[in-house]
Amino acid sequence: MRITKYDTELQDDYRNVLVKEFSKNYPTDDKLNNPEMISHMMCEIFRADRKAEEHVWVIAFTKKFSLIGIFDVSHGTASASLISTREIFVRLCLCGAVQFVLVHNHPSGDTTPSVEDIKVTERMKEAGEYYFCSYVILLRSLHL
Repeated sequence: MRITKYDTELQDDYRNVLVKEFSKNYPTDDKLNNPEMISHMMCEIFRADRKAEEHVWVIAFTKKFSLIGIFDVSHGTASASLISTREIFVRLCLCGAVQFVLVHNHPSGDTTPSVEDIKVTERMKEAGEYYFCSYVILLRSLHL
Protein backbone atom coordinates (compact mmCIF):
# COMPACT_ATOMS: atom_id res chain seq x y z
CA MET A 1 0.00 0.00 0.00
CA ARG A 2 1.25 3.49 -0.81
CA ILE A 3 1.00 5.99 2.07
CA THR A 4 0.98 9.61 0.92
CA LYS A 5 1.29 12.59 3.24
CA TYR A 6 -0.16 15.89 2.08
CA ASP A 7 -0.09 19.45 3.34
CA THR A 8 -2.03 22.54 2.30
CA GLU A 9 -0.55 25.79 1.06
CA LEU A 10 -1.98 29.10 -0.07
CA GLN A 11 -1.73 30.11 -3.70
CA ASP A 12 -1.11 33.74 -4.69
CA ASP A 13 -4.87 34.35 -4.63
CA TYR A 14 -5.06 32.83 -1.09
CA ARG A 15 -6.86 29.67 -2.14
CA ASN A 16 -5.88 26.45 -0.40
CA VAL A 17 -4.20 23.79 -2.54
CA LEU A 18 -2.91 20.31 -1.76
CA VAL A 19 0.83 19.73 -1.75
CA LYS A 20 2.28 16.23 -1.70
CA GLU A 21 5.00 16.03 0.97
CA PHE A 22 6.06 12.40 0.58
CA SER A 23 4.96 8.89 -0.34
CA LYS A 24 6.13 5.67 1.20
CA ASN A 25 5.32 2.04 0.60
CA TYR A 26 3.74 0.29 3.56
CA PRO A 27 3.97 -3.51 3.57
CA THR A 28 0.30 -4.49 3.46
CA ASP A 29 -2.30 -5.10 0.80
CA ASP A 30 -5.10 -4.71 3.33
CA LYS A 31 -7.14 -1.57 3.77
CA LEU A 32 -6.63 0.51 6.89
CA ASN A 33 -10.09 -0.34 8.18
CA ASN A 34 -9.57 -1.06 11.87
CA PRO A 35 -7.99 0.84 14.78
CA GLU A 36 -5.16 -1.65 15.28
CA MET A 37 -3.99 -1.41 11.66
CA ILE A 38 -4.19 2.38 11.74
CA SER A 39 -2.31 2.58 15.03
CA HIS A 40 0.42 0.27 13.78
CA MET A 41 0.83 2.22 10.53
CA MET A 42 0.95 5.58 12.36
CA CYS A 43 3.70 4.28 14.64
CA GLU A 44 5.64 2.72 11.75
CA ILE A 45 5.46 5.61 9.27
CA PHE A 46 4.90 8.70 11.44
CA ARG A 47 6.46 7.49 14.72
CA ALA A 48 3.32 8.62 16.55
CA ASP A 49 4.30 6.66 19.64
CA ARG A 50 7.64 8.51 19.84
CA LYS A 51 6.43 12.11 19.53
CA ALA A 52 7.23 14.33 22.53
CA GLU A 53 4.22 16.57 21.86
CA GLU A 54 0.67 15.84 20.79
CA HIS A 55 0.08 15.61 17.06
CA VAL A 56 -3.25 15.29 15.27
CA TRP A 57 -3.55 13.65 11.87
CA VAL A 58 -6.55 13.21 9.61
CA ILE A 59 -6.62 10.17 7.34
CA ALA A 60 -8.78 10.63 4.24
CA PHE A 61 -10.54 7.71 2.53
CA THR A 62 -12.71 7.02 -0.50
CA LYS A 63 -16.21 5.57 -0.29
CA LYS A 64 -14.73 2.05 -0.46
CA PHE A 65 -12.28 2.88 2.33
CA SER A 66 -9.25 3.14 0.06
CA LEU A 67 -6.63 5.49 1.43
CA ILE A 68 -6.39 8.90 -0.26
CA GLY A 69 -3.83 10.47 2.03
CA ILE A 70 -2.79 11.61 5.48
CA PHE A 71 -2.53 15.16 6.80
CA ASP A 72 -0.70 16.37 9.92
CA VAL A 73 -3.19 19.02 11.08
CA SER A 74 -1.81 20.04 14.45
CA HIS A 75 1.34 19.93 16.53
CA GLY A 76 0.68 20.94 20.10
CA THR A 77 2.24 20.75 23.53
CA ALA A 78 3.04 17.76 25.74
CA SER A 79 -0.60 17.56 26.82
CA ALA A 80 -2.78 19.36 24.28
CA SER A 81 -3.26 20.08 20.60
CA LEU A 82 -5.52 22.69 19.05
CA ILE A 83 -7.70 21.81 16.05
CA SER A 84 -10.86 23.14 14.47
CA THR A 85 -13.35 21.72 12.02
CA ARG A 86 -12.08 24.14 9.36
CA GLU A 87 -8.59 22.62 9.25
CA ILE A 88 -10.03 19.13 8.98
CA PHE A 89 -12.72 19.79 6.39
CA VAL A 90 -10.65 22.04 4.12
CA ARG A 91 -8.33 19.07 3.63
CA LEU A 92 -11.15 16.57 3.21
CA CYS A 93 -12.87 18.75 0.61
CA LEU A 94 -9.67 19.37 -1.35
CA CYS A 95 -8.88 15.67 -1.69
CA GLY A 96 -12.48 14.53 -2.24
CA ALA A 97 -12.66 12.32 0.85
CA VAL A 98 -15.89 10.56 1.70
CA GLN A 99 -14.71 9.04 4.99
CA PHE A 100 -12.05 10.04 7.48
CA VAL A 101 -10.34 9.03 10.68
CA LEU A 102 -8.81 11.42 13.19
CA VAL A 103 -5.72 10.18 15.00
CA HIS A 104 -3.75 11.76 17.81
CA ASN A 105 -1.05 10.57 20.13
CA HIS A 106 -0.76 10.84 23.92
CA PRO A 107 2.90 11.46 24.84
CA SER A 108 2.12 10.58 28.46
CA GLY A 109 1.33 7.02 27.41
CA ASP A 110 -2.11 7.23 29.06
CA THR A 111 -4.58 6.68 26.21
CA THR A 112 -7.65 7.48 28.32
CA PRO A 113 -9.62 10.13 26.38
CA SER A 114 -9.66 13.52 28.08
CA VAL A 115 -12.78 15.64 28.38
CA GLU A 116 -11.41 17.77 25.53
CA ASP A 117 -10.79 14.65 23.39
CA ILE A 118 -14.45 13.70 23.82
CA LYS A 119 -15.65 17.23 22.99
CA VAL A 120 -13.52 17.39 19.85
CA THR A 121 -14.75 13.96 18.75
CA GLU A 122 -18.38 15.05 19.15
CA ARG A 123 -17.73 18.32 17.29
CA MET A 124 -16.07 16.46 14.40
CA LYS A 125 -18.84 13.87 14.32
CA GLU A 126 -21.49 16.59 14.02
CA ALA A 127 -19.53 18.44 11.36
CA GLY A 128 -18.95 15.19 9.46
CA GLU A 129 -22.64 14.37 9.49
CA TYR A 130 -23.41 17.83 8.13
CA TYR A 131 -20.62 17.77 5.52
CA PHE A 132 -21.32 14.30 4.18
CA CYS A 133 -25.11 14.77 4.29
CA SER A 134 -24.79 18.06 2.40
CA TYR A 135 -22.47 16.39 -0.09
CA VAL A 136 -25.04 13.67 -0.83
CA ILE A 137 -27.84 16.23 -1.18
CA LEU A 138 -25.70 18.29 -3.58
CA LEU A 139 -24.97 15.23 -5.71
CA ARG A 140 -28.63 14.29 -5.82
CA SER A 141 -29.63 17.81 -6.86
CA LEU A 142 -27.08 17.72 -9.69
CA HIS A 143 -28.60 14.51 -11.07
CA LEU A 144 -32.20 15.81 -11.18
